[in-house]
This record gives sequence, structure tokens and C-alpha cells, in this order.
Amino acid sequence: MSDEIERGKGNVPVQYHQFDISDEDGPTGPDLARGHNGLLRVSEGATVVMTGIHTGDVDVTVILHQAEPPPDIGDWQEIVEISAYSASGELMVRGIMDDLDEELPVLSFNGPGSYRLRVHARGRDTAVDLAPDEVTEWYLIQAWPAPAQDVAVLRQTDSYGASVRAH
Repeated sequence: MSDEIERGKGNVPVQYHQFDISDEDGPTGPDLARGHNGLLRVSEGATVVMTGIHTGDVDVTVILHQAEPPPDIGDWQEIVEISAYSASGELMVRGIMDDLDEELPVLSFNGPGSYRLRVHARGRDTAVDLAPDEVTEWYLIQAWPAPAQDVAVLRQTDSYGASVRAH
């Protein structure tokens, strides 16, 4: 029996190598430097997902779970878990300069509080620093209610992430 509550998929606009996971009413967590893990950082109150492309769209799937799902390494190149706090219960995936064409499910589906996010990435080495017309990167974000914990790195194999960690 699956504990999956909801699933959504859509393109997310990227500018300056990033898109955000944020709650407009407050910070998602304490600052986390960009070189910490090469995929996620926390800056100015938002959890930032770092992309290989400079500008364009990435494919993002969000899956909401009642409890922690087992890790699915599959063909994902980078996987990082981070805790995020939602002050308003509106913790969402957002573009930094453009709105999503269609909103993805709200990550804080259980209302205000702490959540665990497992962010997966692949394809970040395909079009580094470019603005491709077609999607070249895919992300999976799993979310479930959980008390705050330290960041956990489950996989680090892409070259882009290695270059971010080196700087």
C-alpha cells in the first residue's frame, strides 16, 4: 500500500541556474552555502535548486507522501534531502522571475510546520550555462511531514554538482 497522497508534474522556469522552493511568509530554514552539496542551498529564506542550464525550463515532478518513502536511486545523478519549514502552509516550487504555467502540488500539504524534501536531479551536465529551447534536465521532489534534520546527501555523480561544490 502506497503512502502517496498526490503527484504533479510540470515545467518550471529557470533563471540564473536556479528555481526556488519557498514560503512567502517566512524562511524555509537556516542559510546553507551553495558549495555544501552542489544541488541545494538556502539563501534569503528560500531553498534554492541549482540547475545546469542558465535559463529555460526544467521538468519537475512532485510527489507528496504521508511518511518517508524508501529512496529510489534509479538513474538520478544527484539526490539530496533537506528539511524545510512552512510558516503559512504554502511551501511551493516557484520560478524566481516567472510564474509556473500550472502550479505543482503544495509541498506543505499538512499545513504549517516542518517537512522533509528529497530532491533528485538528472541531466544537469547536458547544457551547462546554456538556454536550451527543449527540456534537458529532470527533477523529482518528494515531500513528507518530518521534524527538522541535518542535510543528507544520498548521491553525487554529475560534473555540474562537482563544479559547484569546488567553488
